[in-house]
Amino acid sequence: MNDNSGAPGAHSPDDDYSATVLGSHWIQRPDSSDTLALTGSSPTVALSGAEAGAVAPDRVEGTLLRFGPGVNADTMRRVAVTPAAVPVRRRTWRRHALPAVVLLAVVALLLWHRSAPSLEVDGVAVAAVSPSPGCDETADITGTVITNGVPGELAYRWVRSDGTSSDVLHESLTRHQKRARLHLLWTFQGDGRYAARAELHLLSPVRRTVSTKLTYHCP
Repeated sequence: MNDNSGAPGAHSPDDDYSATVLGSHWIQRPDSSDTLALTGSSPTVALSGAEAGAVAPDRVEGTLLRFGPGVNADTMRRVAVTPAAVPVRRRTWRRHALPAVVLLAVVALLLWHRSAPSLEVDGVAVAAVSPSPGCDETADITGTVITNGVPGELAYRWVRSDGTSSDVLHESLTRHQKRARLHLLWTFQGDGRYAARAELHLLSPVRRTVSTKLTYHCP
């Protein structure tokens, strides 16, 4: 029986070799020779630096594919992995900076007003300069409001016993002003005797009502 394994055209089992995917990294140590070794299911095939065309780098990222029954420099291919593009976010903080600053200013102002002392009323009194006006005289009735000296505004109304009342009146107080004087002028006419009463209705910052009596007499 003749051994035709060495004869030309002989068909060996390795001729049925199919493409094989190798590992994802090829490493050639810096201190090794220029020979790049490929190892797979087929016998080891060595490529010299001249045959490969260049010295392989220290580390190759990607996938090395091997085709056919043999390996040569033309059948080696590196498939590079392209990183996914990262979208660049637009900087929108400048567009929102001004509204944020305005909001912070408003909040700070509200907190300052809430923490700052407010106008408080310590006492209210009313009296007539002349409690017994004569014929056709005008009575000067004065209401006195004692405060804590914080600036603010008083709202009040005068009510008379003859059925008339004033509109809502306002008195502004400056800083360190602890006393406000509110005047009502009431003119009497005719003959006779009349018992009158004047009321001061303080509406804000607190509600209080004080009154005084006077007697008109004209014989």
